[in-house]
Amino acid sequence: MVEIILHPPAAFSRSHIWDYLKRSTNECLFHVDEESIERLIPTAEGLQLIRITAAADNDGLAISFPALEKEPTEALQAEAHRYVWDWLDCDRDLAPFFDLSEQDNVLRDAAKRFYGLRIVGIDDLFEALSWGIMGQQINLTFAYTLKRRFVERFGTSLEWNGRRYYAFPSPETIAAIEPAELTAMQFTGRKAEYLIGTAAELAEGRLSKEQLLALPDLPAIEKALTRIRGIGPWTANYVIMRCLRMPGAFPIEDVGLHNALKHVLQREDKPSIAEIKGLSAGWGEWRSYATFYLWRLLY
Repeated sequence: MVEIILHPPAAFSRSHIWDYLKRSTNECLFHVDEESIERLIPTAEGLQLIRITAAADNDGLAISFPALEKEPTEALQAEAHRYVWDWLDCDRDLAPFFDLSEQDNVLRDAAKRFYGLRIVGIDDLFEALSWGIMGQQINLTFAYTLKRRFVERFGTSLEWNGRRYYAFPSPETIAAIEPAELTAMQFTGRKAEYLIGTAAELAEGRLSKEQLLALPDLPAIEKALTRIRGIGPWTANYVIMRCLRMPGAFPIEDVGLHNALKHVLQREDKPSIAEIKGLSAGWGEWRSYATFYLWRLLY
């Protein structure tokens, strides 16, 4: 079997990334265990199942195609390498973040505890926007339940070796459905409308990842996203953080961030937005990573 060997940069922790990916047993877009991650990825040759494991010499990661009945083309191998490299944020030099954290009383312990954790991305813009909408004003457990119902009903899939693997639904598919199909799955009426409306933005070409990345700066991207019904500043910054991979994004209104800060500060109450602005004043362009590491203190 052909294996592609990927050599991550310094400050890369396979164990912390695996632990993050295992945080919900209800995840439906990939399967992860102690040894491997398996998921469908989009390629020019269609959806392909990949498996990611530790390389034989434990120096890097190995990517293989377990369901492929022929040797993968060089182009397919390059696509898989690029996908995993981007998904696990391997282009990022984290040394400045850890230098910053060492001098920051709020971040120091989380940075030491989860050293080498990377912001695991969401490559697909519609998936990132949908996950942001689904997670609004509900707990993480129920958000995963909604995502599973949504993906299993509307996504495409591949069955291999007794397990079914899913890919996230396309915006074209969701733009064509009625809200009642989502409310039957326990989506609120508003969320159903938001998801279908957002899908239409992408399906009809008014919104794309490329268009957003072509904008001059983060505030311009946030403005472009928040013009869409159902996308507020929290969802916009979450998408900028996880999908557009801009480390300065900051979902300052996030309840999880507030609870993490309450925990770190050993307080009875959560800090105010004004206090959070003060606490984060020195985080600069590392606010996304600061948020991600603080989240890991909770889940």
